[in-house]
Amino acid sequence: MKRRALLHAALALAALRARAQQDNSIAAAMSDLLVRPEHDVAYGKDERQRFDAYLPETPRGPILLYVHGGAWARGDKRSSALTAKVRHWTALGYVVVSTNYRLLPQAHPLSQAHDVARALAAVQRRASGWGADSARVVLMGHSSGAHLVALLSAEPALAREQGADPWRGSVCLDNPVFDVPALMNAPHARLYDRAFGDFHAYWRTVSPLHRFARDARRMLAVCSTRGGTACTQAQAFAARAARSGVKVDVRPMDLGHMDIDRKLGLPGPYSESVERWISSIL
Repeated sequence: MKRRALLHAALALAALRARAQQDNSIAAAMSDLLVRPEHDVAYGKDERQRFDAYLPETPRGPILLYVHGGAWARGDKRSSALTAKVRHWTALGYVVVSTNYRLLPQAHPLSQAHDVARALAAVQRRASGWGADSARVVLMGHSSGAHLVALLSAEPALAREQGADPWRGSVCLDNPVFDVPALMNAPHARLYDRAFGDFHAYWRTVSPLHRFARDARRMLAVCSTRGGTACTQAQAFAARAARSGVKVDVRPMDLGHMDIDRKLGLPGPYSESVERWISSIL
């Protein structure tokens, strides 16, 4: 028991150090670009219902709302991938917001999507005070965060129920699960069992493909070609969207799952292509 306690203490200390290093990295980026932060803005009563906003010196209107990944069970709004996005998009005059949400086992994926929608509504209410435009919002998520973004984007009524107004579109970074039943009925990692369980009727309620509505938002689905089914799932979802007259752009990338997130915002063709897509819908 003593050894286990020492291990937990060591892991907690390592997490605190990693958080401090990331905070310092973001602070350096903000100092370079004269970015003003607003940390831990509450959009609900739970301690996980908080977001950070990074405000450029001269806002030009758009807002980028980022949703971290972590298998629906872990992750944080100050993820290591955030620094590059803060630097890249605040330099263009965007307000960049990164949100937390409740995690498993406290909240299942549909409740997590509700949290993201509530964060979106709170961001839209604050937009004018930041010098931004509440209508010119783009959602972006990675991995399980991309699933939550895709779910809201496929059926915007889920966001409206939480007080959110329409937003321009969404970027899904290597979302592994546009079609939950298809994934769960095939061989899959145990993490999906923890997220979706074995209640088949529930699978459809959290499946973007099965909840697709005619007012779905425009989406860009970036997917890794290095194994997995993310691109296959994205292409099937895009075909479903096309039948409803909604455009979903699928962009396969020769990058690993984590690098699709980490490298977005760094100088180069990848970031430039995503930037062009976002600009095209604003």
